Amino acid sequence: MILTDTHTHLYSSQFQDDRDQMMQRALHVGVSRFFIPAIDSTYTKKMYDLESQYPQNIFLMMGLHPCYVKPETFEAELLHVETELSKNKFYAVGEIGIDLYWDKTTLDIQKNAFKRQIQLAKKHQLAINIHCRDAFDEVFEVLESERSADLFGIFHCFTGDIGQARKAIDLNLKLGIGGVATFKNGQIDQFLNQIDLKHIVLETDSPYLAPAPHRGKRNESSYLQLVAQKLAEIYQLPLAEIAEITTQNSKAIFGI
Repeated sequence: MILTDTHTHLYSSQFQDDRDQMMQRALHVGVSRFFIPAIDSTYTKKMYDLESQYPQNIFLMMGLHPCYVKPETFEAELLHVETELSKNKFYAVGEIGIDLYWDKTTLDIQKNAFKRQIQLAKKHQLAINIHCRDAFDEVFEVLESERSADLFGIFHCFTGDIGQARKAIDLNLKLGIGGVATFKNGQIDQFLNQIDLKHIVLETDSPYLAPAPHRGKRNESSYLQLVAQKLAEIYQLPLAEIAEITTQNSKAIFGI
């Protein structure tokens, strides 16, 4: 059984004391493909170091996280993203998008950065990996403005309703499903079985959003098995089939 974690921050300092052991736990339960989103330029070296350490398992994205889109630095950061994309192998542009939970004052430059990074993804024929928090309308506005056959990717940590899910799918996006699906008040588990599994990929967003029964604790990629088990219940399918289909979906997005 091969499980694919399509979004995990393995370079996080929360793993500095036991990263190797954490990786072994994940590999032991079948998680063997780890896709790593970027945050900003200060994490780039950590990402490359991780890729060098686990070359068969680690696949990198490049992008500027919306929470790090700041007036004084975002132009330099976008130049960094463009430069790295032109000289190294990446599998998506991400994580990119809009976050209005922490800072609403940067909405205009967040939209600007999001749109420009979508255009970079198209230029390099790469997927996008979307971060959206308290900003569904704003994210969809930008996505609609860039709608085209070469726009595709993952709506990371999808927490919307079924209408928003269908809207994302119509834009050629897979839904990234993680620990929220296991929460009692997560709500997405109530309609996921109405979404064809071909539109779903799995993720942890570790070290964040640990699934039940670990909610509130540090998340790690081995817990992806708990998300897969929840989907097996929702779709009434064997765990191995959930793993196979969602991994194939990830291959369609990332090209590997």
